[in-house]
Amino acid sequence: MSAAQAAARTSDAAAPDLSWFRRRQARTLAALVAIVVLFQLCSLICNFSLGYAVSSIPAAFVWMFQNFVPTVESLANLPMVVEQTISTALDSVAATVIAAVCGIAFSVLGSSSIGVECAPVRGVIRAIASIFRNIPMIAWALLLLLSFKQNEFTGFLALFLTTFGQLMRFFLDTFDEIPTGPVEALRSCGASYWQVVFQAGLPLAVADLMSWMLYMVETNIRSATLIGLLTGTGIGFVFNLYYTSFRYDTAGLVIVVTIVFVLVIEAISNAARRSMI
Repeated sequence: MSAAQAAARTSDAAAPDLSWFRRRQARTLAALVAIVVLFQLCSLICNFSLGYAVSSIPAAFVWMFQNFVPTVESLANLPMVVEQTISTALDSVAATVIAAVCGIAFSVLGSSSIGVECAPVRGVIRAIASIFRNIPMIAWALLLLLSFKQNEFTGFLALFLTTFGQLMRFFLDTFDEIPTGPVEALRSCGASYWQVVFQAGLPLAVADLMSWMLYMVETNIRSATLIGLLTGTGIGFVFNLYYTSFRYDTAGLVIVVTIVFVLVIEAISNAARRSMI
């Protein structure tokens, strides 16, 4: 074999195989084309124009800042707006705390690490968590309106039922992920079921449980505004009242107070979570 042939074979062997990269590029290009085609098809069905939507954004912001800026006259309603905001926040906190207590009780029984030995019971508890979690809060509010009408208790129940499903799912995962060493040590020493729960399960999971509960408090305060639109209570009702009355300056004041209040609650919640880490 000549030196030239040996050098050619060596260069062929050293050349990288780019076929995998070419296939990946082709798949990526095909996916992008499919997304664009699907978007265009959906736009035609819904009569949606992307160009018109994008061009309308500046005008929408101009209208919002012209009409929703609080005026001196709207500041006269500030005490009432703050009072309703605090009332909405307290309802959210109450719904979250009660849902957390119920969620912990069910999660302890349904956990795979410290739960009851009966597998069907654990399965039923997990099914309940999935059902309650996957029903939207708005759906709960609309269903409860038929029975309890427009009042504050309807909004409280809608927040409670949704929060109960969410927290029970979070708490089940939290208990499932705790270290099994302390649990097995207590069981090997002859500890009872509730001794294992209170001496190992809850102490190991308490930081995560509190973190999830604080997160749901923040979420529920934001969601309670929307629930109030349906149930005719709280800050949501106040916003809807002034918005439908074309009192946009006072409606803007409601938005500003709600945003400030949510930011304050979030800062307090973040500080509390950091202190537990």
